[in-house]
Amino acid sequence: MQEKVIVKENKITIANAISINNNIRPEGEQVKKGELALKKDTKLNPASIGYLSSLGITTVSVYKKPTIAIVSTGNEIIEAHQPLAYGQIYESNSKMLQSALYNLNFYDVSLHKIEDDYIKTYETLKELLNDNDLVLIFGGISVGDYDYVGKALKALEVEELFYKVQQKPGKPLFFGKKEQCLVFALPGNPAAALTCFYVYVYIALQKIMGKTTIELPRIQAKSISVFHKNGDRPQFLKAFYSNDEVTILEGQSSAMLQTFALSNALVFMPENIDNIAVNDLVNVILLPN
Repeated sequence: MQEKVIVKENKITIANAISINNNIRPEGEQVKKGELALKKDTKLNPASIGYLSSLGITTVSVYKKPTIAIVSTGNEIIEAHQPLAYGQIYESNSKMLQSALYNLNFYDVSLHKIEDDYIKTYETLKELLNDNDLVLIFGGISVGDYDYVGKALKALEVEELFYKVQQKPGKPLFFGKKEQCLVFALPGNPAAALTCFYVYVYIALQKIMGKTTIELPRIQAKSISVFHKNGDRPQFLKAFYSNDEVTILEGQSSAMLQTFALSNALVFMPENIDNIAVNDLVNVILLPN
C-alpha cells in the first residue's frame, strides 16, 4: 500500500513486513461455485442486494405484495370535512388501517365506502373480490336490519373459514376466502378492529409474503398495574411496555382509540385468569413501531 512505503526520488522503502497473500482476496471467499448464494425466503435488504449484484445477479424471484381494499359500511359514517349531523360519526377505521398497512410497508391500498344498501354492497364486494388479494371490511357483518355484508358474502360464495371469536374485544370477526382473495370482516368499533388487525390480519399478511415468522413478538413481562376482567372471554388489553415492565392503560372500551394511541403492546389475558395484580407475569404482544 502506498501509505506504507517511503518514497525517495525513484526508490521506495517498504516500511512493514510483507506476508504472502496479504491484501489479496481469494476466489470463492464469500461463496463457492455450486453453493447457494441466498436461501429461499431471505429478506432482501441493502446488503443482500449489493451481495447479489457483486455476483452479477440482476433479477431474483420475489413475493408480490398484495393488493388490499379497505371497505367502510354504514349510512352513519361520513368524512371529516362534512358537517356532522345528529346520529352521524366521522369515519376513522379506514384511515387507521391504511396507516397500519403503510407502517408495515404495504402500499397498494384502496379505500371504499358502501351505504346500507344490499345491491350496492353486493356489487362493490364482487368487484373488490375479483381485483384484490385481501379485502378488509368494517361493520355490516351482524344480523341487523341494515347489516348486508354477511348476506352479500354468502351470495358471492365466499367460503367462511370462521365467524365470531371467543375474545374481547373483537368477537364479531369473520374470515373467509374467494379463490385467491382473503376476506376479513372486522368489528365496527375502532379499537376492536385494530386489535383484530394485529392479532389476525397481520398473520395473514405475513403468510401471503412467504414469511416463516408470522406472529408479532410475544414475551412475558411484569405488570405494574392491577386489572379485573369482567366475563369469561379471553381479553386483549391495551398497554405500554418498557424495560421488562408493562402498564395496563385506562380506557379499554372497544370504541376508544385514545388509549390505543398511547399503546405499544397488548396484554393477553386468558379465559381462566380473572385478575392481574402488581408484579404478576403477564403475556405481552409487542406492536409494530
